[in-house]
Amino acid sequence: MSRMAALAVVCVFGVGCGYHTAGRAVTIPENVRTIAIPAFVNQTQTFKIEQMLTAAVVREFATRTHYHIVNQVNDDADAVLHGTVLSTYTTPLTYDSQTGRAASVLVVVSMKVSLLDKQGKVLYQNPAYLFREQYEVARDLNSFFEEDSPAFQRLSRDFAQTLVSNILEGF
Repeated sequence: MSRMAALAVVCVFGVGCGYHTAGRAVTIPENVRTIAIPAFVNQTQTFKIEQMLTAAVVREFATRTHYHIVNQVNDDADAVLHGTVLSTYTTPLTYDSQTGRAASVLVVVSMKVSLLDKQGKVLYQNPAYLFREQYEVARDLNSFFEEDSPAFQRLSRDFAQTLVSNILEGF
């Protein structure tokens, strides 16, 4: 009887549940060493959002990965990351009871993103990439998307971290 119990314990621990740690898959092939990230296209009324998001994504790739990043599409690039900002949206979530002004906002950025290799093979693609994040607002809600706004810089950094993770992890 004890032999049967020992065998059962070994089987239970040896089989596992089939789950694995997320974030281990890398969808970019090993032959990709240089990635071109040209300026994203802006189809919104939000001034210079494409510049802030592009710069943040370039910084994130450069600091988190071993890839050589260039800003122009050329023959040296093994892959090209294209992005188009489709829409931006802010909406108040909470209000300051003293002033009646927004205390936090939900920011939504919608993009079309694709990473293609030299032959045009899709390495990553999301035609409806949606980034949502809540931010505290210290100033006027209308100034959130101003180029020099600390909140806008935070949004760009958070967006870049999420996008690069999604590309590297294949989500």
